[in-house]
Amino acid sequence: MNSNIIKIGNSKGIRIPSKVLEELALELNDNVNIEIVNGNIIISPFKARLGWDKAFKTMRKNGDDTLIDMPELEDDEW
Repeated sequence: MNSNIIKIGNSKGIRIPSKVLEELALELNDNVNIEIVNGNIIISPFKARLGWDKAFKTMRKNGDDTLIDMPELEDDEW
């Protein structure tokens, strides 16, 4: 699949065909990861901290989500 580099304001970009976006379940304004691997641009869906939501819910259920207060530490020790 080919695409051209186009001018977008003061930047440049590429058009991603809607079929590609559909296959990746991406929509307008979704976040993506962009990385360069062996001279190739890799664009993939951004998945923030996978599993953290479940881990936090488990912590809450177990009562492990309380604030740890350490008054013995002075402000300048941080």
